[in-house]
Amino acid sequence: MSGVRVAPPVLPFFLKMNKVSTYLSDVYNELVNKTTWPTWSELFSSARVVMIASVIIAILILVMDIVFKYGLQGLYGLFQ
Repeated sequence: MSGVRVAPPVLPFFLKMNKVSTYLSDVYNELVNKTTWPTWSELFSSARVVMIASVIIAILILVMDIVFKYGLQGLYGLFQ
């Protein structure tokens, strides 16, 4: 078989590239034409709600941590 050269499969590569370019084109079309983006006031309002909720949850976790700390210290003190 010397002298016989087999060409690499080029067609499957181009078919995959066509699928990728179609996918990227669809993604771009969806982001530009079909997606509704929030206004700045809606964005700031949502961010404010997230920040307030985060602070409230952090305070609740702090309170639970303190309660468990002193509760376990009291429990351990019973066995000393």
